[in-house]
Amino acid sequence: MNAHRSIKIESRNKLGGQMTTGLAAIYVEPYKFDLQELPVPEVEPGGLLVKITAAGICGSDLHFYRGHLKPGNWTGDPLNRPTIIGHEMTGIVAKLGAEVKTDSLGRELKEGDRVAYTYFFPCLKCYNCLRGQLNTCPNRTRIRKPVEESPICSGGFAEYFYLPRGHFVFKVPNELSDAEVAPVNCAVSQVIFGLNKANIRLGDTVVIQGAGGLGINAASAAKEMGASKVIILDGSRNRLDLALECGADEVIDITEYNTPESRIARVKELSEGRGGDIVMELVGLPDAFTEGLELTRLGGTLVEIGNMWKGGKTSIDVATTVWGNTTVIGIAHYDPYTLPVAMDFLVNTQDKYALPKLMSHSFPLSEINTAFAEAEWSGKQDGTQITRAYLRP
Repeated sequence: MNAHRSIKIESRNKLGGQMTTGLAAIYVEPYKFDLQELPVPEVEPGGLLVKITAAGICGSDLHFYRGHLKPGNWTGDPLNRPTIIGHEMTGIVAKLGAEVKTDSLGRELKEGDRVAYTYFFPCLKCYNCLRGQLNTCPNRTRIRKPVEESPICSGGFAEYFYLPRGHFVFKVPNELSDAEVAPVNCAVSQVIFGLNKANIRLGDTVVIQGAGGLGINAASAAKEMGASKVIILDGSRNRLDLALECGADEVIDITEYNTPESRIARVKELSEGRGGDIVMELVGLPDAFTEGLELTRLGGTLVEIGNMWKGGKTSIDVATTVWGNTTVIGIAHYDPYTLPVAMDFLVNTQDKYALPKLMSHSFPLSEINTAFAEAEWSGKQDGTQITRAYLRP
């Protein structure tokens, strides 16, 4: 970390009226972030610099915080060095490259416009990209590096985020607040893309493991996409109550149904003995995947999103998937076009679901250590009252 100078938060570096540095929260070890000023990158002709206005604390960020996971390059490979984490974010255009005139839908874009954007960047040249599978581009995470190697603001927990040439950026509807938009480029888009990949149909029963940011958004999206019944499992009473306001028809408190067998039996009881047409694993624990297979009906689909980091292991009876004729779909990232679809979904359902309540607490970036300590639920007898926290750089 010698390459980066820690300074007082109120100290700013400017050159000719332009900001040359930005505050960033560097994850250095479990339960600890250091605040540092890092250079703001020079904007290339095809690039774009965003001033972040809201950055959500995702469930995966809490895994980092505990030390269960190492910050990675978004393909699951650990970097093992101080890194800027955070990926749920929105902001305003701080500076446009000379060649950037519009957003990715061709709408005029100017400095000061509110934007949402992907935090990964498909190369548009590889085999997968040419086949239209942009979310599987092997080069999509190329800018994610440790701060010692790339000392710029390159993560969500910072004042600025740089979008290189080839980015996907979309103007934000005026009806949505920054807090509502912050999770769009992760939680909301990810579950919508996952439900589409699972070919959700009118009348489906959708079972959701986990009532965090992804799970609650998945409940609302599943109902809007035709599910007749949405069942969600979690151990937090306040999250389950919010899920009922956001499209869930039934909730299962895993502190009451505290064994896999009891939860499987309860899901089948609520689904006429079948299980879910679609089950979404959004917890991020390997054993939840095994349980998810048992929650899935014969011929159903398990969508695995939560276990996104390498090294998580569990034991399964492979014949379960064979005799169950089970389809398993892994989802990491999404087609960038999902982003504007997700924002339209939020606008069109504002008066139907209580999704704005999901972002329940906010903190300034300078209080990131407090924000994570209060958002943490693991190991606390009463959990946390926070359903989702976000930072204000």
